[in-house]
Amino acid sequence: MPARTGAQFLRGLRDNREVWLAGQRVTDPMDHPALRGAAEAIAATFDLHYEYPGDCLMPDPETGEQIAVSHMIPRSREHLLQRHKALRRVAEFSVGLMGRTPDYMNVTYAGFAGRSDEWGANGNEEGAANLVAFQKELARDDLSLTHTLIHATVDKSKGNVPTGFDDTQLHKVEDTEHGILVRGARVLATLAPFSDEIAVYPSQPMPDASRRHALSFSIRMDTPGLKFICRDSVSQPDNRFDHPLSGRFDEQDAFVIFDNVEVPRNRVFIDGNLPVYNSVMSESWRANAMHQTMIRAWTKLEFAWGIATRMADTIGAKDLVTQEMLGEIWSYAELTRAAVRAGEEGAHEYGNGAWFLDSRPLGALRAMLPYWLPRVNEIIRLIGSHNVLATPSAAEFADPRLRPLIDKYLRGAGDVTAEERARIFRLGWDFAGSALASRNEQYERFYLTSGARNRQGAQLRADRTEANRLVDRFLREPV
Repeated sequence: MPARTGAQFLRGLRDNREVWLAGQRVTDPMDHPALRGAAEAIAATFDLHYEYPGDCLMPDPETGEQIAVSHMIPRSREHLLQRHKALRRVAEFSVGLMGRTPDYMNVTYAGFAGRSDEWGANGNEEGAANLVAFQKELARDDLSLTHTLIHATVDKSKGNVPTGFDDTQLHKVEDTEHGILVRGARVLATLAPFSDEIAVYPSQPMPDASRRHALSFSIRMDTPGLKFICRDSVSQPDNRFDHPLSGRFDEQDAFVIFDNVEVPRNRVFIDGNLPVYNSVMSESWRANAMHQTMIRAWTKLEFAWGIATRMADTIGAKDLVTQEMLGEIWSYAELTRAAVRAGEEGAHEYGNGAWFLDSRPLGALRAMLPYWLPRVNEIIRLIGSHNVLATPSAAEFADPRLRPLIDKYLRGAGDVTAEERARIFRLGWDFAGSALASRNEQYERFYLTSGARNRQGAQLRADRTEANRLVDRFLREPV
């Protein structure tokens, strides 16, 4: 079938899933006020396919039907630039606030299928073939896919991955007539209430783990025994004046419990193959998946700079301290843009005919964004100061007794009206200071793992050839 519309996506969420939010089981997110806004927002990203078909749609290479460009397996630099346009359209819709819009997993699995040779190593040919078939289904049915990668934190003194066998962690119980039975827990399934399926794949190597933990698969959200326990909602009523962002962009996060869940055999991609599990993410995943993540980050930083600049203009803040902070945000946005472009310019074939970006500039971003994005929030709150707390609501503007007073005493600099001032400062607060903002800041601090771990990984993976050449010139000079 061709790419889905938003209405088709929403109909697909009506099933017997077991999503729990605040003690209530939710089988259709449109029935819950805390989930409805984000469900409609995700639906709008599906409608983008048809609003911008030149950017967001392409013919399926085999069937000719129109599918989302984010499902493309890139075979050239031109393909990556084509994909860039589609990813930017989606990122702009939520101004980067939704980190797990469906295009993230579309890009991820297109990369996996493009490098199916990595998945088919060490005797895992059947798993690789299952993955390739699933990626085609993902594209042609235009599924919304979430994932859960991280092992549940029970005792950090034992490490971040299982050592030996741990029955609290996701593991294979036994083979069944039609597949495998799995049990255990994982985190964190962002977008869970708004997904058709959930995927499991490696996050990091676990060299000393039992092979029973070496699993990768995808299953429907309503699979019996699959339970999702959501965090507290940070969604607000969808009032575009009072809550311009938090009424629609709370993508939700869930703890996942696999309570004796049967995975169909044709949906199993890794079944106890530790060498494949420990190696499959090491070469090309970063160079592919970070295309989506960094376009999103660039968009978010541009939006943040726009908010902060407009806030300063609204109250006539032209002092040098404010200008310095605005320049700081601009620098982050521009460096992110330049890194994305550098990654695209340095794109090359990674094997099996698949083209991905030069991962070096994106890896540097990955190490810095967990520090930059919280700092951006701090700057917006500093520029906003007490003004973000002096923002009348839509109801107060509508009160004929209050409106004349608000218009007189809470207007902005120059010809900025009180309503314009309230809207920009409410937008700034919703971005940087609200409950949604707090969740998003925590999310960004640990997005694609923490900044500290990313810096460590960057140092371990970095090519030292040129740096050594420069240093060795001086070390080899005669005394």
